[in-house]
Amino acid sequence: MASEPQTFRDHALSLLQSAADAADRTTTDVRGLAGRPDVESDLVPATAAIGALKMQGAAIPEAAPAGILQRSWDCAKLGYDLLLAKIAGNTAEVQRLHDVLTCSTCDENWARALTSYLGYYGPNGKLKTIPYIRAGQIGPKVLPLQAGAKVALIADWGTGTDVAVDLLKEVAQQKPDVLIHLGDIYYSGTAAECDVNFKRVVDTVLGRGANPIPVFTLSGNHDMYSGGAGFYGLLTMLNQPPMQQPASFFCLRSTDNHWQFVAMDTGKNDYNPFSVTTVLTSLEADEEDWLVARIGEFAGNTILLSHHQLFSALSQIGRPKADGSLVAYNPYLAVSFRRFADAAPGRIAAWFWGHEHALNVYKPYLGLERGRCIGHGAVPVFTASSPDTGPAGIINPPELRDEVHLGTDGPVYRHGFTMIQLGTDGSATAEYYDSSSGTQPIFTEDLVNGAA
Repeated sequence: MASEPQTFRDHALSLLQSAADAADRTTTDVRGLAGRPDVESDLVPATAAIGALKMQGAAIPEAAPAGILQRSWDCAKLGYDLLLAKIAGNTAEVQRLHDVLTCSTCDENWARALTSYLGYYGPNGKLKTIPYIRAGQIGPKVLPLQAGAKVALIADWGTGTDVAVDLLKEVAQQKPDVLIHLGDIYYSGTAAECDVNFKRVVDTVLGRGANPIPVFTLSGNHDMYSGGAGFYGLLTMLNQPPMQQPASFFCLRSTDNHWQFVAMDTGKNDYNPFSVTTVLTSLEADEEDWLVARIGEFAGNTILLSHHQLFSALSQIGRPKADGSLVAYNPYLAVSFRRFADAAPGRIAAWFWGHEHALNVYKPYLGLERGRCIGHGAVPVFTASSPDTGPAGIINPPELRDEVHLGTDGPVYRHGFTMIQLGTDGSATAEYYDSSSGTQPIFTEDLVNGAA
């Protein structure tokens, strides 16, 4: 599993990893797909080690950790200091560090990559404005979905690794009519990463030549760590009209009017490197109104899609209260969900999300019949470091269904995906697969409210 990347929910660290990836990336691999470099190359493990230390709140030592060359460690630390100076808006320090970098013994590709990645920040040290497309720009547009379609859902998948490619091959065995990715193209959603780690892989593995299946993707936090530089360009290239994704949110509606998928953008407001664990993301007000309108005007059942979770039994959401307790749900998204539910009483069948790199199938909670975390797409989660319970102090956490367990391959949990089969009679089923074969689901459920 050493070839799988370590990722961090911090835009400075993710951009640092993107720069290291770009500096070391090979042109092609044996599959004929452009791929990310081996994580055993010099800069990639060094930047990952810096990220791990920062996430632990530890100081970055002068001496390189075991297994990392001192020269690579020095260059990675210099790059991180340069990014932090840029974020702080310290122009003089940026220039000084840049001069040190260009005169150092660091690889010239590293200097060029960092210079390029500094361009994602404006003169005030803030990420450049996200080119978010507002609801008024797209109007009440919905995209057609054939009756009885099979829809594949994957999340937190855009790593560009062999693991991601192999999982998509298993998805392809199911012959889906549509693929929807619930967000996160790593490390920071740059244009190069969106191309190499996402578009080239889906085009090649799914055989998207003369008659490609539609592919959609949501905005995750990692997609926004470069200010959406790659994500919004990707939307214009994935599909041709009339299936071109109009914005970071959209509605896919079956032609028989039995089912629709309503996808929201929870990534736009999760990009702050100083609130990694405490951020409470939310929807833009006009987008929420647009979503409510699409849900309310539809007489059939709705499946909600997002990157971030509405609730969690295993992760902290937001800051602790004064007494140290934690709320198990995002209060902003809970208000949004209440509006969705009020617009279509009894017709919100499920909400699928990612963000947490796990498969969690919840019992009914907050009035939602089926909350499903399917973020186990391609990011490795080690069994030794994965908690069985959430942080202490969560008030009234949601309960998980006992019969759903993700398998393991040695020290890591398996990856997986979900297939939604729509019926022309108004029925629908969800099948959950892990990477053991991709042909036999580990759990199947009906999605019509009232059915178990």
